[in-house]
Amino acid sequence: MNKEVKRMARVLTVMCLLFVSLIVYLSHFQIFKAQEIKDNSFNKRLWIDEENILRGMILDRNGKTLAYSERTEDSTIRHYNYGNLYSHIIGYSYREYGKSGLELTYNNELLNLKDSTTFKEIKKIIDPDGEGNNLKLTLDHELQEIANNSLQGKKGSIVAMNPKNGEIYAMVSQPDFNANELRKNWQDIMENTDSPFLNRATNGLYAPGSVFKVITAVAGLESPNVNKSYDCKGSITVEGYTLKDYGGKAHGKLGIEDALVKSCNSYFAQLGLGVGKEKLGNVSEKFMMNKDIPFDLPVKSSKFDYGEKIGKTDIAASSIGQGKTLVTPLNMAMVTSAIANEGNMVKPILVKEIRSPKGNLLEVKDTETISQVTDPLIANQVKNMMVEVVRRGTGANANIQNIKVAGKTGTAENPTGKTHSWFIGFAPADDPKVAVSVVLESDGTTGGSGAAPIARQIMIEALNRIKE
Repeated sequence: MNKEVKRMARVLTVMCLLFVSLIVYLSHFQIFKAQEIKDNSFNKRLWIDEENILRGMILDRNGKTLAYSERTEDSTIRHYNYGNLYSHIIGYSYREYGKSGLELTYNNELLNLKDSTTFKEIKKIIDPDGEGNNLKLTLDHELQEIANNSLQGKKGSIVAMNPKNGEIYAMVSQPDFNANELRKNWQDIMENTDSPFLNRATNGLYAPGSVFKVITAVAGLESPNVNKSYDCKGSITVEGYTLKDYGGKAHGKLGIEDALVKSCNSYFAQLGLGVGKEKLGNVSEKFMMNKDIPFDLPVKSSKFDYGEKIGKTDIAASSIGQGKTLVTPLNMAMVTSAIANEGNMVKPILVKEIRSPKGNLLEVKDTETISQVTDPLIANQVKNMMVEVVRRGTGANANIQNIKVAGKTGTAENPTGKTHSWFIGFAPADDPKVAVSVVLESDGTTGGSGAAPIARQIMIEALNRIKE
């Protein structure tokens, strides 16, 4: 009898464990996985809604239609009015290929599916041919075209934004693709080694080169006990590894301003070592490196490694934007925006408004500070140094007549053997209206000769065209 009781007890125990495991699994699924699966672009239930609801329009800041849908006798067609121009921002929406870009992020808003499940089902019965909401972006179509044309024939990215409120005025990634012709070109795009689907502005990780010296300068200025004077001999050797200045040029005795103006590698490697990896790492993270940047599109985290295994050679290299340091163009646009905005880094905004089909305002995105990178005094010191970079230094090709421009060039070595050409900056320096980040991927030019003239053009056009 005791054996029977024990056997039954074991069976009951096993059954209870299985039952509890099932409850735990279902609870985990419901809490952590349900929304992810519901929002998956290949979820067939979403396409049932697509059959009945006319997808909302996507407009630029001035009301120009960038994407819209129309019903035919047997289907709904999504039109992308400018083909390639917004392929990485708006993305695409296809039954067989899923969704990307804002089409994915704002799928529920574009289909007007933000209601509760019960109400939503009743609504579909009452109004089977409903309309989705419309998105109004912060982008300026003309500036987007100008930025895109300036990159033709090159790989890379341009980001232009308002440093005070975070609105993105232009965001371009090359190469791109035509969202209207995916069915015809899908296989070719997938096999293209230049990765046209990659949004380089948000997901391209690049060695920043000397544009990173802006961050190192902030860390140095926040460290009053670190020596700011240095006698540059054209190179510096750290633990047997030699870092050279561009062309091996010796700059002589320098303070921090002249070091930034001349983009002296030796100076900033020495400054980074004096500041130390903990301080440099902490300042980098205030600039949103190693962190998730909140945005309307997925953004890869920039990388600054300052862990226990990082030695002096790594810190010296990272201080000048080489080594293991990697950044996205969007992040660098935010870095220069924070300097322009007295040390306040604001959240970047791409979708400004969501409106109903009848034009009623449903949601508006407000400015939000996400990081205080440094105090206003130090931010203004760095700003003034960046003004000198453009006035008399490596950024001279970004100079605009009668407008004070602040900027920093970068020429970044990378595994391809051809340097990335960088420029970050803003204008007017005394009352910043636009901040830019330009990277020409493996272009083989310096930041001053390659990226700076493009940045100049974008700043001029933005100042002329966009009225707040």
